[in-house]
Amino acid sequence: MRYISTRGMAPRVDFEGALFSGYAPDGGLFMPEELPQLSIETLRQWSTLSYPGLVKELCTLFIGPELIPRDVLNGLIDQAFSRFRHREVVHLSRLRNGLNVLELWHGVTYAFKDLSLCCTAQFLQYFLEKKEKHVTVVVGTSGDTGSAAIESVQGAKNMDIIVLLPKGHCTKIQELQMTTVLRENVHVFGVEGNSDELDEPIKAVFADVAFVKKHNLMSLNSINWSRVLVQMAHHFFAYFQCAPSLDMDPLPRVEVVVPTGAAGNLAAGCLAQKMGLPVRLVVAVNRNDIIHRTVQQGDFSLSEAVEQTLASAMDIQVPYNMERIFWLLSGSNSQVTRALMEQFERTHSVSLPKELHSKLSGAVTSESVSDEAITQTMARCWEENKYLLCPHSAVAVSYHYQQTEQQPPSLPRCCLAPASAAKFPEAVLAAGLTPETPAEILALESKGTRCTPMRKGDDWTLMLRNTIEDISCQQRGHFLNALE
Repeated sequence: MRYISTRGMAPRVDFEGALFSGYAPDGGLFMPEELPQLSIETLRQWSTLSYPGLVKELCTLFIGPELIPRDVLNGLIDQAFSRFRHREVVHLSRLRNGLNVLELWHGVTYAFKDLSLCCTAQFLQYFLEKKEKHVTVVVGTSGDTGSAAIESVQGAKNMDIIVLLPKGHCTKIQELQMTTVLRENVHVFGVEGNSDELDEPIKAVFADVAFVKKHNLMSLNSINWSRVLVQMAHHFFAYFQCAPSLDMDPLPRVEVVVPTGAAGNLAAGCLAQKMGLPVRLVVAVNRNDIIHRTVQQGDFSLSEAVEQTLASAMDIQVPYNMERIFWLLSGSNSQVTRALMEQFERTHSVSLPKELHSKLSGAVTSESVSDEAITQTMARCWEENKYLLCPHSAVAVSYHYQQTEQQPPSLPRCCLAPASAAKFPEAVLAAGLTPETPAEILALESKGTRCTPMRKGDDWTLMLRNTIEDISCQQRGHFLNALE
């Protein structure tokens, strides 16, 4: 399996090459050159698999045994999920009125990003140990990516991680999950800006190809193909858990509601759909509604500003994985994708070509949800089920409630739940409910913290470059000590 850039100007790479890259050298994102088509028979066979079993099958298709032998791959994936709190790793809660909530948050940091990042870190370690190499991982986060990335690589001897978090834009718990990890290989910066603003210095650093190469830099944001790959399993598992029976031909359809910010989970769903999984995708966003406007009107343009909402991890204006979706739905047309994205980068505003917009609105429907609807949904779900939703999960469930009020569901529907309500006590209180906080989250309050400020007026790109150079110096020191 080879990978190519959505912009068509970068050399082809194998899975290892895609794994160690952030953006492709031409500014695009890596995608598989061809997509395996799954037969009805294969889907029936997969339908009895556990969530880790599905991840193993998908990774086997997209990695290839010449890079990671099948038995080694299985071991890496088992290791990745070994610290999850639920024995199923991912669990479906069947609630009243046809509400199915797929809990993707049973990992260490109580968010769905643990699923893909734990696997990605295992794959990285495997290749790094084989080559005795060191990498520096650079991550920008709107809340959950940072803590899950830190958790997956903390203490690793051949990886350092730099995380930029938007000071005051995450919840207190999200921030503490990052700033209380005092390992030598973890470097956290608190940026006086939002998550789109902190992406700028990261993009600037990655644009310097020689610097990236010299310091072995990589990203673990959902620009990394490996994360999208693992996230495909969410859609397969949701489908198999909610489909009434697979004895029919054609197979029944299931609607999967995907709450999203940067559109990684949505890109994963579009890929699963293209491979033959009969899902109907609904993308649900908060008031930062660029994806909703793109689906509804073909209007891929920035608003005046990012709005702060209760679903803070989705407070994103630039959903970079839409580039993958444009490429996929334009029939892998890198010329169209490159022109669109270059115009967007120049003018912050693009109208999708008619044909592409029609493909997008055929593949995906969308909804934008207000803070008021989020708190009402959280309150209703508690009242009907004694079940606490996080505000991001409530964005998806709000769509379900809205639909069931209009008509009984024609298809089974599954709402993806990206995080535990335990991480968002502020939103739980705003919904008039009582937070339930696990002991390990309460314990964060009493831990020491470490976080370097990036203030307005500082040169953030220079600070980031200096930190990267310091890490490389230290690594050279360790290497020389080991030789003595």
